Formats: sequence, structure tokens, C-alpha cells
Amino acid sequence: MKEQNFNNHTRYVPVWHFIVAPAILCLLIGAFINLADASDDNLYSASLICLISIVLGFIYWYVRAFALKAQDRAIRAEEQFRHFILTGKPLPQALRLRQIIALRFASDEELPALAEKAAKENMGNKEIKAAIQNWRPDYSRL
Repeated sequence: MKEQNFNNHTRYVPVWHFIVAPAILCLLIGAFINLADASDDNLYSASLICLISIVLGFIYWYVRAFALKAQDRAIRAEEQFRHFILTGKPLPQALRLRQIIALRFASDEELPALAEKAAKENMGNKEIKAAIQNWRPDYSRL
């Protein structure tokens, strides 16, 4: 993997984002078209196909949401611990989760000052990432 920085730190999983998501969307649209055109003979099976496509859409959404929530909690704990090791104090209480997640890319040298600045100025996550001088890559997060 090439060196990570502000411009290339987002990551897409091509099969997940560009094949599975559109395929589920096509299935959902097709299932409702099938249901709309269904005769009395196949109304039950067309309804089941619609239900299956809706359930599959929810599964697609929540599989990702649950994984990201777990990663976000781990990042918050890691950054809280890293800040405590560096300063002997917890992260500022004013920081929101999105800000803490953005701070994970800051080097140890700039984390304490950037955390204080982010809390005082209510910086957004993109602003925080853009302010980082020495990028600390995170190759683990999907």
C-alpha cells in the first residue's frame, strides 16, 4: 500500500461499494417492479422476493454500521489512551467522536496541541485532518 496522507486516506472496497451495493439496489427495484406486475398466481412469491430484497438491504446497511461503530469505539479508546500517555490528561471533554477519529492521524508530537485547538475552535474532522503536518497512517480501518 502506498504512503497514506490526507488526499488518499479514504478507502473503498470495490466489490462491497461498487458491485454489492448496486446489485442490491437493482434487486430491490426489480422486486418491486415484479410485485407491481404480479398476477394473482404469483403475488405471494413476488411479495416474498420484495421482502427478501428489503431484508438484504437492511443487512447490507447494518453489517457496515455495526462494524464502523465497533471501530469507532476502539479508536476513541486508543486515542484517549495515547493522549493520556503523552500528556497525563484525558482528551478534552469538548471533543466529539468524529473529531477524535480525525485526530488518530496526527503524530504524537502534534496530537496534544491539535486536540486542544480542535476542542476550542470546534474544528470539523476535515479541518483537523487538513491541519495535520505529520500524517500517522491508519491502514487497519476499512
